[in-house]
Amino acid sequence: MKTRKLGNELTVSAVGLGCMGMSFAYGEADESQSIRTLHRAIELGVDFFDTAEVYGPYENEKLLGKALKGRRDRVVIATKFGFRIDPGKPAAEAIKGVDGRPENAKTVAEASLKRLGTDVIDLYYQHRVDPAVPIEETVGAMAELVKEGKVRAIGLSEASAATIRRAHAVHPIAAIQSEYSLWSRDPEQEVLDTCRELGIGFVPYSPLGRGMLTGTIRKVEDLAADDFRRSLPRFQEENFEANAALVATLERLAMERGVTAAQLALAWVVNQGEDIVPIPGARRIEHLEQNVAAAGIVLTGSERAELGEALSPTLVAGNRYTDASLALTNR
Repeated sequence: MKTRKLGNELTVSAVGLGCMGMSFAYGEADESQSIRTLHRAIELGVDFFDTAEVYGPYENEKLLGKALKGRRDRVVIATKFGFRIDPGKPAAEAIKGVDGRPENAKTVAEASLKRLGTDVIDLYYQHRVDPAVPIEETVGAMAELVKEGKVRAIGLSEASAATIRRAHAVHPIAAIQSEYSLWSRDPEQEVLDTCRELGIGFVPYSPLGRGMLTGTIRKVEDLAADDFRRSLPRFQEENFEANAALVATLERLAMERGVTAAQLALAWVVNQGEDIVPIPGARRIEHLEQNVAAAGIVLTGSERAELGEALSPTLVAGNRYTDASLALTNR
């Protein structure tokens, strides 16, 4: 597995592993299967694992800590803070809004360190920008965690270009994490250029369109009743058929190249630049192995352009989030 840099602080595998689905949002998961997948990832050279306080809540960090016991020195762990959480509520109701207060950044870091079973968080993100707290104050607290040796590098998720600049002026930002894939390209408007100007790495989450671009979701009923995706506009009945037609185009192009739809979609993201480190999710070893193989696929500029045009976001039906969730992005 080739490596890439995130800012000046971190060197990670060219493709990471998003761990959210192992504990949260995508229906019931098998812990033992997830742990086997995590261990296999390390064997294959994947060393960049992404989690968050809110995944579970808390359960995903605990899973990662359990799985990485005795292997901590072989991986780079990224986790996130930034929501108000009611631990007495079911997962679907636990998130009560954003919280970028400096004291919350520090309190969550301490709790995450314990759940992860480590003495340092390699990459600590603010999960969503809190408009009620100046970004300078939030990042200032994160910078103090770096000085204390509890965090190695810091990042932001779904932040606007203007906020990234303000944050970077306080302390170097190593990475920006935002949704980015063939059918979600908002970062191309300003964020990617800003990251490149400032030397910040870019970490796309959901590079496979929350699984839709794998071609394995044929109908909405394929998703578990409690699957978070059922609430998203692109997976609603009125949009699903149009989006499935786009995926069929991707499958045809992938077949012509002798790879899977998932591999071609992931390769498109990987090939957008050496500063990009996507974190596709994978709960099963076979899906993980497909993703790792995709990291080695080289696409020419014309191939990337052809793919980009064939699956242009202008052809996608529905927004990537509900209006309420979209309001938390690009702030």
